[in-house]
Amino acid sequence: MNIVVLDGYALNPGDNPWDPVEALADMTIHDRTPPEQIVPRSLKADIVLTNKTPLTADTLAQLPDLKMISVLATGYNIIDIESARSRGIPVSNVPEYSTGSVAEHVFSLILEFYHHSARLSQLVHAGTWQQSEDFCFWETPLMELAGRKIGIIGMGRIGRRVAKLANAFGMDVVAHDLCIDTPPEFKPFAWKTVEAVFAESDIVTVHCPQTAETTGMINRALLKTMKPTAILVNAARGGLVNEADLADALNRGVIAGAAVDVLREEPPRSDNPLLTARNSLITPHVAWATIEARRRMMKITAGNIKAFLDGNAQNVVN
Repeated sequence: MNIVVLDGYALNPGDNPWDPVEALADMTIHDRTPPEQIVPRSLKADIVLTNKTPLTADTLAQLPDLKMISVLATGYNIIDIESARSRGIPVSNVPEYSTGSVAEHVFSLILEFYHHSARLSQLVHAGTWQQSEDFCFWETPLMELAGRKIGIIGMGRIGRRVAKLANAFGMDVVAHDLCIDTPPEFKPFAWKTVEAVFAESDIVTVHCPQTAETTGMINRALLKTMKPTAILVNAARGGLVNEADLADALNRGVIAGAAVDVLREEPPRSDNPLLTARNSLITPHVAWATIEARRRMMKITAGNIKAFLDGNAQNVVN
């Protein structure tokens, strides 16, 4: 068996060895693969591992020896799932490895908006505190999370972890999910429509998958329903947001701020409107990337491959 990794650098930039996977078969690892090299590098592979390198229907048609695809992520929209299924190629993903990491990152973004720690530190290093007439200073009001309402779109594993953390901060939690099932044990909590979540919440955080129905769902019309003091957080998929509409809402003060870890195009183009929008906090798709989460991903990926080799494929999405 030959395993080919098309874009392994993000998972292992040097601190997360491939040993669990390398123990299973012969392995070739590429840090990154340009589009024109996808087929040549995958041609003799029995198993291909990919994170963000796309495997289209046309590409799969040129890989007759391919037997399995293992996605180094939870999302698998970079794979033509139907084409893989029609060719009898199982596609496995890693469904739960970064739940805690993403939830913690969400709150790091929220807390920056409410307490401005990084901004205040920059000002101190620039000399502002040294010039202050008082023992303390701040640029904008500092606010508590307790008593605020957080709205969560998508109550899967990550959404529920965010809800649990929010409750620990003393926040009211409302949520929307296509599958309304057992509510969290804590209170206050309420299921709401998407429109009600956006209209009522001080903070809206998005944790739903990107599908044909959800692509661009956060647009001008929905943003207009939010409180002018509210902030939007997106650590799910950049395509959920109409970025031009969000930038316009920020620049016109329709909402108070936005914090995103994902963009429609990554890395972003220099003309992405969110790069210059007011009160726009952007991190480079790193919510998933703690060392603990990446080690879990490596372990689960090895388990996916071993299960396939044993004739008992797991975490198959097609």
